[in-house]
Parts: sequence; structure tokens; C-alpha cells
Amino acid sequence: MSDFDDWVGRSQASTDTLDCARSNALSVALGGEGALKAGDPLPLLHHWLYFWDVKPPAGLGQDGHPAKGGFLPPVPLPRRMWAGGRLTFHKPLLLGAQVTKTSTILSVNEKTGRTGTLVFVTVRHELDAGEGVAITEEQDLVYREPASASLPLPVAASAPQTDWLEQVDPDPVLLFRYSALTMNGHRIHYDRPYAIEEEAYPGLVVHGPLQATLLIALAERNLDAPITGFSFRGQQPAFDGVPLHVCGGPSEGGAEVWTQQGEAKNMVATVSTASAA
Repeated sequence: MSDFDDWVGRSQASTDTLDCARSNALSVALGGEGALKAGDPLPLLHHWLYFWDVKPPAGLGQDGHPAKGGFLPPVPLPRRMWAGGRLTFHKPLLLGAQVTKTSTILSVNEKTGRTGTLVFVTVRHELDAGEGVAITEEQDLVYREPASASLPLPVAASAPQTDWLEQVDPDPVLLFRYSALTMNGHRIHYDRPYAIEEEAYPGLVVHGPLQATLLIALAERNLDAPITGFSFRGQQPAFDGVPLHVCGGPSEGGAEVWTQQGEAKNMVATVSTASAA
């Protein structure tokens, strides 16, 4: 990927106000009360609901993502996914605050996997409400070749045996709502014909960030110490129409959490707490 060396180090900044309505809407969509008010701490990972990058129709690709080029390098592979990331929570962000997000491309790397050529782009984001960086985040984006065969739909199975367990029905309404709240136009999450016929998935794909949000909320409800770090990685896609188990348990320094459909884990994550510092 030497053609994209010039993209490494590129940086851009955007500013947004953490409107309560957006975070409350996600809370309600997930079964919560939606009673947050200005001055309350922003729930962990709800910062993904802000800093929309809205493009006009001419600025979109066929998949609904912003067209390639601009800030991110124009990698010549058709499928793009959010593969994982790492976050450090330095201090709370408060609802109602104006926050600046500074994004920098850290690396562009090409690899060969069992599905063909992969290109990983890692981007660092720093969020600051005027009192120093509150969240440091690294996102791993992966670009892939076209699918050679359709994936099977997972077979529903009994709930895993684990310390913490919740079940979520990732139905089309929930996926649509999360797409709307994050201004994520990727058609695999709400356009079933496109997901099946163009990208060879067996159904609508559950957002990786949505799974991560469910996981960190599960950990926060069950841990006594504040969460200071979160690292997550997608292992295989999750789909609508099959119960999604949100699982986990305590570990040294925090917790290990994961999502699971059938017998396979979809996303795995490690949670670090202040007591581990």
C-alpha cells in the first residue's frame, strides 16, 4: 500500500455538541428509560452517535458509505468494515458539552488472509471538551475483496453458560434505529436485498459498534470500579433474525465480554477498570 503512504499522518478536526436527545434515543431503543439530562455523564461509547459526516447523494458510494478518497485513503477494495478498536477513558464527557474530535491516520497496511487481500487502516481519535483529552480511541478499519460465497445464517442455540448474560433481538427496527442515530448509511445494516445479493450475507448485519456498546454496558452494570479501557475485535458477523447473546464475566483487572450467536463468538472484548491501574 505504498500508494497510500501520503495518507499516514493526515489529520482533521470536527466539533459537535453532545445533545441529550441523541443519547436518550439510543437508551430507549435498547430498552432503557432515556432520562439523561444536560450535565450528566455521556454513557460509554455513546460518543459514536455524534460527529456525523453527512455527504450529499453525489458523495456516496454504492454501499451507502461516503465515497472513497478525502480523509480516508481510496483503497481499491469494495467491502469496508469496522474490525475493532481500543479506547482509553481519561475523564467523563458531559451531556450538553461542546466537544472537538481530532482524527489522525496512523497506518495503512496490506495483509493476505484466507479470504484474500485485506487492507487495514488505523485511525486515532482524541475527544476534548476543553479540559484536556477525555477519550483516546484507535479504530481499525478493514477493506476486503468481494465475497466469493455466501455465509450461512447462524443456527440459534441455547444460552451460553457464563457469569453475565443478556439476550438481545437484533431485529431490523433496532438496526435501522442505530444506523439513523449514527448516520451510518452502510446498506448491509438495513437493505436486505443489497446485503444478500451484493455482499453475499445471509441477512442484515448487526453493527460492530452496536455490539461493542452492548458489551461495555453489560460490564459497567456488573463491575464495581469505573471503566478506564476497552479493547474489542470482531471475529465474525452477527445477523438479524437470530438471538444475540451478550456474555461476560470478571477477570483480573476488569472483565472479558463477548457477543455470541449460536455456537460462535461474534465480537470479543477486554474491559479494564480503575482498580487495575
